[in-house]
Amino acid sequence: MRVRCVGGIVHDEAGRLLVVRRGTPPGLGLWSIPGGRVEPGETDVAAVVRELREETGLEVSVGPLAGTVDRPGPGDITYEIHDYVATPITGADVTPTGESAATPAGEAAAPELRAGDDAAEARWVTPAELRSLPTVPGLLDALSGWGLI
Repeated sequence: MRVRCVGGIVHDEAGRLLVVRRGTPPGLGLWSIPGGRVEPGETDVAAVVRELREETGLEVSVGPLAGTVDRPGPGDITYEIHDYVATPITGADVTPTGESAATPAGEAAAPELRAGDDAAEARWVTPAELRSLPTVPGLLDALSGWGLI
């Protein structure tokens, strides 16, 4: 059985990547980009916006698809993960679809993160810091292959 999932690849103004430490299986305790399952009737864009909000407290504008990977799950499950580039946004004018008239975060400090839902921790990391963390299988290869770290 295939399960459609999404992830949000977010960089701050300093070029650091937003990552979360998984608080639940799969990948319990490992670092990954925020994301999760697409709910029935939900678009990928809406799912990215929801997952980023739930796991990090961050509001984002969703951009292009960076790439897709398949990851094995329990039993006969395969997670089909569609990872999108996303940009932090400021202001309260955010729709559930991720569209906003607000401007992207400026030169100010990186947006404050609040880990929640399936994420035990959320933080901004440099590519070098990411390479030193215990990450979910395939994350570094996918992000490197897509030119995002």
